[in-house]
Amino acid sequence: MKNGVNSRLVKDKIFLSIVIFFSFLSILPLLFILFYIVKNGFGVLSLDFITQLPKPVGETGGGISNAIIGTFILIGIASILSMPLGIGIGIYLAENKSGKLPYIVRLCAEVLQGIPSIVIGIIAWIWIVVQIGSFSALSGGIALGMLMLPIIVRSTEETLKLIPTSLKEASLALGVPYYRTILKVVLPTGISGIVTGILLSISRVAGETAPLLFTAFGSPYMNTNIMKPVNSLPALIFNYATSPYEDWLSAAWGASLVLVLLVLILNFIAKVVTKKWKVQF
Repeated sequence: MKNGVNSRLVKDKIFLSIVIFFSFLSILPLLFILFYIVKNGFGVLSLDFITQLPKPVGETGGGISNAIIGTFILIGIASILSMPLGIGIGIYLAENKSGKLPYIVRLCAEVLQGIPSIVIGIIAWIWIVVQIGSFSALSGGIALGMLMLPIIVRSTEETLKLIPTSLKEASLALGVPYYRTILKVVLPTGISGIVTGILLSISRVAGETAPLLFTAFGSPYMNTNIMKPVNSLPALIFNYATSPYEDWLSAAWGASLVLVLLVLILNFIAKVVTKKWKVQF
């Protein structure tokens, strides 16, 4: 009997060791990526690097301020376009779980989520850049918004589906109109999941390069006009990393570190929001 218990304990420890080993193995790629980016990019970071415009090849110094501002402009346009639409569609799907139209809308959102970002870029180029006649921040923001939309839709739907039906029924039983029940009861209850989905979608599109090469294109100048080309961190990293100049290669590592820090901060905020606004049922 005692030998049987000891044998079971040994098997449990072996299994636990295997699980810990594979868990550690899964985070190794992330650790190696972060180590390599910090190792090559930390020495480039400085106040001038973040606040100054790029210098021409051969001149020392300069920064990536136009790419940082351009990235925030592109994310801002994408968020303004995709957030209201994504949350609205998510509410509709959560409130209508069956039926042909919800099925088609849900299927379209899933298909859109699976389309490669470079294809979205080509579509945005045909729809907007060709029609307007020039690259612009607006076309880049629309392309990124198309990538954000399915993530917001799915996160909003899945969050609202977790809210107990009794909560909504109690509000309706008190005579509260349906639209006020959605706005004042359902949405505030699921706000942590919705905000987390939005932040994760921003994290995803912040590093997209392919759609921006077809739409926003890039610019060596500081530009805040959304109808003109703007630079962005992913496009700058792509252009600098493929150049033969040492200064630009170093700047590409610094810009990579800035972009990774931006994504890590957004993920950290998403964790804090989830923990702070989480509603227990």
